[in-house]
Amino acid sequence: MTEATSNTTRESQVVINGQPLDEERLRALETLYGRSVPDGRYWYDAACGAWGLEGGPTIGLMIPGLDLPGPMPENISGGRTGTWINGREIHPDDRAAFMAAFGMCWSGRFQLDAMGNLGPEGGPMITNLVVAARQVQANSGGGSGGGLISTKFGTVSPDGGFFSRNVGGGYTSYPG
Repeated sequence: MTEATSNTTRESQVVINGQPLDEERLRALETLYGRSVPDGRYWYDAACGAWGLEGGPTIGLMIPGLDLPGPMPENISGGRTGTWINGREIHPDDRAAFMAAFGMCWSGRFQLDAMGNLGPEGGPMITNLVVAARQVQANSGGGSGGGLISTKFGTVSPDGGFFSRNVGGGYTSYPG
């Protein structure tokens, strides 16, 4: 008869990019943001800091480059849009947000960094989404571009410091 070993460590109920988050990284993430992370299944784009619930659109922006599980599976947010950013086929709501903010959303594979620089996957960066959003806002009579850029899908500060999305009837905010 063998003696059973006792391990009191709770298995993480937080899954990121299809992989369970270990307790050490969960505690570090909670310490960094000063709040607990609800159990759930999430995706996280380490290149630009975007995150969301598995099968869903972008909910917010976090610090990019965090030591979280990866890589991000290309179908993690439900895609079917023909547009990939950092290997993730974007959700239809993300595509609609690009359409609402810029009047267009390119099809193809793109890379996006935390500063808003966008370019074809493996190629040079060709535009900056923050600058483009300011130009769209200024051209549409939205002022000097120093205020918030709003769509029905969320609000982003042109300086990249704030992002919010209407989640379940209420707005949730995240530091950028």
